[in-house]
Amino acid sequence: MTDRILDLSQQPVSLSSRGGLLVVRSAEGELDSIPFVDLAAVVASHRQVTVTQAALSSLAEAGAAFISCNEKMMPAAMLLPLAAHYSQTERFVRQAALAAPRRKRYWQAVVRAKIRAQAMVLHRARGGDAGLLAMSGRVQSGDTGNLEAQAARRYWTHLFADPAFRRSNDEDFRNGMLNYGYAILRAATARAICAAGLHPSFGLHHANKMNPFVLADDLMEYWRPAVDWIVFCMQPGPLDSDRKRELIGAITARYRVEGESRTLFDLLARTAQSLALAILSGETRWQPQGWSFEEV
Repeated sequence: MTDRILDLSQQPVSLSSRGGLLVVRSAEGELDSIPFVDLAAVVASHRQVTVTQAALSSLAEAGAAFISCNEKMMPAAMLLPLAAHYSQTERFVRQAALAAPRRKRYWQAVVRAKIRAQAMVLHRARGGDAGLLAMSGRVQSGDTGNLEAQAARRYWTHLFADPAFRRSNDEDFRNGMLNYGYAILRAATARAICAAGLHPSFGLHHANKMNPFVLADDLMEYWRPAVDWIVFCMQPGPLDSDRKRELIGAITARYRVEGESRTLFDLLARTAQSLALAILSGETRWQPQGWSFEEV
């Protein structure tokens, strides 16, 4: 699997299935044919993309996500495989029964990893971590001190050197780029969760009853800074096709972890699988797969 992300935003196209290939056609004829097994996600951004049921089911069988975007070109819905692991029923049951103390300790590990990653981004961007590395060591079980939010306020102010920056400001081009990158990251995380035989609706911390992907929102947290770094390096502007390509390039980048070159998809898969094994074995301590800026 090459973990390719296909973004369809340039022109009206139709998607169909043919002999294990996703066929992309425009009014002028066939544009591309891609093995389903090479795809991590298909992002349908253009308002005139059509897709056959056979293509959707083939994507799901291959373990790929299909993401549908709204009129603002932002991801609005996601299709994931229904059955992706041979023992997922057992894992669903154990996951649903996970006791609160263990969920809180696992969430503690995620928050610590996220703040450490934010500190790493700040150090690279600004030459210092603004005290975040020390803050990560003070995160308690369940993050009862709400250090995640405290770190975020300090992080955003220092990252963009802009005290007025607010993540809630839809008029800020940077937020559009961040949101798009996070949406792709969320799909990749949900895909890894399903492949590990876990259910994305049983979270560690996030618990919105209207959100079917709360576990994906949990596990993607410590990878958000990887997207932040790319947006920091980009020229702010409208979310056009060039900026989308840059963001997708960041998500498909390779990282050196423990002396080995790995993709983000591989690292997410390892994290989801390690969480599944921790749940099954009754482990009270668990750590998400770390990452660094040693891209290759």
